[in-house]
Amino acid sequence: MIMENFDVVVIGGGPGGYVAAIKAAQLGLKVACVEKRKTLGGTCLNIGCIPSKALLDSSEKYAELTHKFADHGINCSSVKLDLAKMISRKDEIVKGLTKGIEGLLKKNKITHYCGTGKIIKQNEVEVSSSDIKKVIGAKNIVIATGADVISIPNVEINEQNIVSSTGALSLKKVPKKMIVIGGGYIGLEMGSVWQRLGAEVEVIEFMDSIVSSMDNEIGLQLHKSLEKEGIKFRLSTKVLSAKSTNKTVEINVENVKTNKQEKLSCDALLVAVGRSPYTKNLGIDVLGIQKDSKGKIVVNDKYATNIPNIYAIGDVIDGPMLAHKAEDEGVAVAEFIAGQVGHVNYNAIPAVIYTSPEVASVGQTEEQLKKANLDYNVGKFPFLANGRAKASGCTDGMVKILACKKTDKILGAHIIGPNAGTMIAELVLAMEYMASSEDVARTIHAHPTLNEAVKEAALATFSKALHI
Repeated sequence: MIMENFDVVVIGGGPGGYVAAIKAAQLGLKVACVEKRKTLGGTCLNIGCIPSKALLDSSEKYAELTHKFADHGINCSSVKLDLAKMISRKDEIVKGLTKGIEGLLKKNKITHYCGTGKIIKQNEVEVSSSDIKKVIGAKNIVIATGADVISIPNVEINEQNIVSSTGALSLKKVPKKMIVIGGGYIGLEMGSVWQRLGAEVEVIEFMDSIVSSMDNEIGLQLHKSLEKEGIKFRLSTKVLSAKSTNKTVEINVENVKTNKQEKLSCDALLVAVGRSPYTKNLGIDVLGIQKDSKGKIVVNDKYATNIPNIYAIGDVIDGPMLAHKAEDEGVAVAEFIAGQVGHVNYNAIPAVIYTSPEVASVGQTEEQLKKANLDYNVGKFPFLANGRAKASGCTDGMVKILACKKTDKILGAHIIGPNAGTMIAELVLAMEYMASSEDVARTIHAHPTLNEAVKEAALATFSKALHI
């Protein structure tokens, strides 16, 4: 029996789900949000973006204190790491933010169900928890269940010494040696955390470069910078097996080019080979909701599945698995359901790697432009020539802008350097409004700021930089 009826039932309380629920409520719809975790925020807030950034920030401060403050005339002695306090701080940040989202749902009069959501009919969702099971009615259903960790054959994650990103956020002590399987965003960020805190870190990557989707020039510079920080890389290598013993993890690897096999050992093994859409036990197979070859739900330009009143957003559909992409889709799907027009510009979605230096990008890479046979201009400016970067002692990296040779419209932008994740927003905005590199170059930037490197790179794209 249906307990209550809603205009919209959102399954999933992550960045896409809770934003979709809030926007739908703001548009006057009666909304429910179903989340199986006891806390809202999804993977991003609970075991992903936020806790990892808390540890990245803490570990960077520790690394600066132990290795870089002396350059500024600040000498510290008897520096001690309190790992338990660092982990506790991370947990408190997560707790505060999840409570904040809970408050936002209450403020917008959204009914929050704590339990697992399953679509049992086109207009019905079953909510199950350890002690209750109820059915709620829905004119519209939004699937926003996110993604889960991908495992690899012959490597069993125990979250003790063979860990996913979840376990890597809460290690009890700094390992003497950590091996990371996967040279992508998660592997590089979590590897950076533990390397800064004192672990010897080695990254094993199947491809012949780290973050293979990145602009090659930027990727090579990131590789060199991380090596300079102390992280080792083993590229073109696959992991055949890993076995946990009492004190160590024994790993068998093979070079994919030479077929040479080796045995490695470490105290902690992090498996970070990506994530897959979480669609199990949702009832979508029984309903006949279409999925693609990768298991992602197929939607149209309004995020509707092949069942018109059932929608999907975020990591369960095609596109980059990014929290901000899911959020924008959450807003758009709510607008479509309410009879309005939603919009997400997939050519202007930024991506950030929060290593040191940070890497941020938007739009196309130089390799993609070459493959598409597009004529383009490229402008670069190094932070070594930026006054604020010199004053801060953060001169690694550069800004790189790619623009159409004929129209000067910006087609892509890539930053490696200090605060790249914040700086990229200027270029995302430029691309959103189809600005040219000259538009950016003729925009006055405050001095001295890191963003002057963006202005100079834009100058270099359509004309000539001034300060190099």
